[in-house]
Amino acid sequence: MLVGFGSSDLDQDREECTNQLVVLSPCLTYVGGNAKAPTKDCCGGFGQVITQSQKCVCILVKDKDDPNLGLKFNASLAAHLPTACHITAPNITKCISLLHLSPNSTLAREFESLGRLEASANSAPPLQNVKGN
Repeated sequence: MLVGFGSSDLDQDREECTNQLVVLSPCLTYVGGNAKAPTKDCCGGFGQVITQSQKCVCILVKDKDDPNLGLKFNASLAAHLPTACHITAPNITKCISLLHLSPNSTLAREFESLGRLEASANSAPPLQNVKGN
């Protein structure tokens, strides 16, 4: 059973992040599996959002399957985005604390799994890169 503690905080966070997440729209073709590499606009937007609010990236990943958002993306491609864009980003597992998740929750385990994918992607040479800046 999922309990919605702090949903008003999450709603407020989503609202605050809307403008920042719009700059990530050029990344949708890459993380959706429809492009071999992210574009310069994608990498620039990703770098901007990571710099301004990693929490917004966390919220996007958390809500990736929300039917109201209409977004679908490949988590392993999303985890590879920092490497593909040559951007140093905090590990996605930081989202567990940023979103105040219980360490044993299903969502926390998903972020831990993505963190392992991200670490693996960062240690392997990417297939193709586009510099973001």
